[in-house]
Amino acid sequence: MAPGSGKRKADHDRRDEEANKKHKHGKKNRGAPPKTTGDRGLQPGDMGIWATCALKKEAPSIADLRDLFQEYTSQLYGESQADGTAEDQDSDDEGDIESAIQKEIEGIRKPTKDPFFKNAQISTACLVFFKARKPVEPVKFVQNICQDVADGKRLSRCNFVKRLTPIEAMDKATDRGLEDVARQVIAPHFHGADQARKKFAIRVSIRNNKQFTRDVVIQTVASVVGPGHKVDLSGYDLLILVEIYQNMIGMSVVGPDFEKLRRFNIAELRDASRSNEQDTSTTADKSAQENQPATRVRVEKVVEEPLET
Repeated sequence: MAPGSGKRKADHDRRDEEANKKHKHGKKNRGAPPKTTGDRGLQPGDMGIWATCALKKEAPSIADLRDLFQEYTSQLYGESQADGTAEDQDSDDEGDIESAIQKEIEGIRKPTKDPFFKNAQISTACLVFFKARKPVEPVKFVQNICQDVADGKRLSRCNFVKRLTPIEAMDKATDRGLEDVARQVIAPHFHGADQARKKFAIRVSIRNNKQFTRDVVIQTVASVVGPGHKVDLSGYDLLILVEIYQNMIGMSVVGPDFEKLRRFNIAELRDASRSNEQDTSTTADKSAQENQPATRVRVEKVVEEPLET
């Protein structure tokens, strides 16, 4: 064997081994699904609910909203689709921990049902979006939650969640997309034979988009509303909410209870409900004290005798 041939062979074998490792690693990465924490981003045709939350509290807010929405879909539509049926849950309780974990893993790999709500990937602080599917009606759904909170219902979680904004339809944030989504959302509320002479207002929110201005959006939406209706910013019958986020535009129509329900801000509704409870409790305590019978106090006159000297 020639001098140095053993070293060259060893170097060659080592390079082959490293190449094989890279090849296997590359194949594994190419075949693996991308890691995601939620559904894909926003798409034309989506509907759902925007939610604002406290800074750096997006993850717990998503988890809390998922539970809250599941609770209300069960109440409104008579079925929970996020964690399987009641039968599945009962069988988990009866089995051991290992089998319960295995069933949960299987449910994650292959969901048995399409959930009513899916969290979309949003890369903006203090903002999350849940896509919804039929039979969910975003406006009525949010109204139910906010009305319950206003009536004193205590939410077990959602401590970092603030405003909920329903979206009935969504499209690309272009001139045509704005007109298309406006016609789709506005027509049922303004263009029917029994929808004449409505007082309306338009509220626009623009995030991370420089193409549109508030004035342009209002003019376009008002033109779709058409004649026969009157603008009234404070005494409106219907309020048109326009939400522009990056390259997507969404819209919904809500009623005058929007203001009464603190513009669907559940944090403010919860604070107001607690304040009302405290005021009611204080009033009740004062009333109880005033209604108590007067207590008679016997006062004896003390006569001081002079000291003998």
